[in-house]
Amino acid sequence: MKTIQRFRFSALAAAVLFGLGGCSGMSSQDKNTAIGAGAGAVGGAVLTGGSAVGTVGGAVVGGVIGHEVSK
Repeated sequence: MKTIQRFRFSALAAAVLFGLGGCSGMSSQDKNTAIGAGAGAVGGAVLTGGSAVGTVGGAVVGGVIGHEVSK
């Protein structure tokens, strides 16, 4: 069981590092859009109890808000 947990943690850490590396060339507006989409997805998932539609809807709304705030 501990081997599976270590593998999951390693995979998650690698995904985070690759994700952060992809943000290096982004503009400020692009970063705000991505942050808004991430926060919206989390908020949508929490408010709808993990529903896929709520998560995607929250990501869309958060991305639009993040994009517009940075104009």
